[in-house]
Amino acid sequence: MRKFLLMCFLFAGIAMFCNAQGGGMRDPEQMSKGLQSMLKLNDGQTAKIKAIYIAQNIKIDSLRKAGADRAALHPVMESSVVQIKALLTPDQAVAFQKMVDERRARAGQGGGN
Repeated sequence: MRKFLLMCFLFAGIAMFCNAQGGGMRDPEQMSKGLQSMLKLNDGQTAKIKAIYIAQNIKIDSLRKAGADRAALHPVMESSVVQIKALLTPDQAVAFQKMVDERRARAGQGGGN
């Protein structure tokens, strides 16, 4: 389960990188379904998380079109993390935070495998 969640965040990072290179962002449906299976979310949680990811994608897209740099995107992503954690049970929140921390550690090491 942990590895699958880690993979979802890795793919989210890759999707953001690809978008910076002219590609598209990862689909909020896929991202929310990935979290659903990794964290055993119920349908209500999954729908709310999908809405958070949709809003995040819209904000990030508008920031990028306005010429914002990577640092300007961090508050948007951090806000999404906080909103998602508020929807989770305590056990799910711990697992989700662990995934976020691992993703940040990888990003701090240059995105290494």
